[in-house]
Amino acid sequence: LCEHPHTYTLGKSGKPEHLLLDEAALAAHEASFHRINRGGDITYHGPGQLVGYPILDLDNFRPDIHWYLRMLEEAVILTLAEYGLNAGRIAGLTGVWLDWEEGAPNPRKICALGVKCSRWVTLHGFALNVNPDLSYFGHIVPCGITDKAVTSLARELGSTRSVSVAEVQERLLPHLLALLEDELLMALPLVPMHEECPVAPVMQVGEDALAGGTGGGNKQSEKGEEAFSGEKPNPFAVLAQLKKKNQ
Repeated sequence: LCEHPHTYTLGKSGKPEHLLLDEAALAAHEASFHRINRGGDITYHGPGQLVGYPILDLDNFRPDIHWYLRMLEEAVILTLAEYGLNAGRIAGLTGVWLDWEEGAPNPRKICALGVKCSRWVTLHGFALNVNPDLSYFGHIVPCGITDKAVTSLARELGSTRSVSVAEVQERLLPHLLALLEDELLMALPLVPMHEECPVAPVMQVGEDALAGGTGGGNKQSEKGEEAFSGEKPNPFAVLAQLKKKNQ
C-alpha cells in the first residue's frame, strides 16, 4: 500500500492517444509516463491516492482472476460504506463506482483496477482516490472511458470532514484481509470428524475462467470484466463446528 508521485501509466491494451500531454507538458506538470504490463488503458497515480499492489498466489485461494478482481472491488466497497457512500459496480466496467445503478444520472469512478496474473501470481492492483488533485485526470481519457467522470472520497464527503490516505488504509486493510481469510478457509481441505459436521467443498476453477474467456493453459491473464456469482457455505460456521466437535 503506497502513494505515488504524479504518474501516468498505460496498460498493454491502452491507446497512447489517451494521454493528452506531450513531453513538455508532462514536465510542466511534474509528471512521468510509463508503459506497463497490466491490463487496461491509461490511468493516473499521485499524492492523495491509495494504491495497493497485492502479491498473492491465487492457487492458495481461488485460481480465478474474475474472483480476484471482484474481491478487490468488494474490499473498497465495504471501506467506502464506512463513510456513508453507496458504492458498487457497473457491468462491463472494472472498478468501483458511485451512482452505479442503471439509469443513474452521474456515474463516476472512485477506484480503478488493473492487474496481471502470471502462473496465478498477481501483480499490480487498485488505486483508490482519497484526496488527490483530480485535475490530473483531465489530461488523459481515464481508463479509455469518455462518458463517465472521476471522483474522490474527499470530493464526495465535501466539507463535512477531512480524510487522509493513512486513515483510509487503516479501514481498508481489515476488509481485504477478512475477504482473503474467508476464501482461504473455503479452500482448506478439511476432514469431517463426524457426519453431523459439514465441510465446505474445495472450489475447483479451471483456466477457462481466465479474464476475457481465454484458455489455452498458459496460466496468464489480463484484467477481466465478468463477475463471479454463486452461493457458498459460510466458512466461519464450518470452522466453528469443527472446533466445537474437537472440544
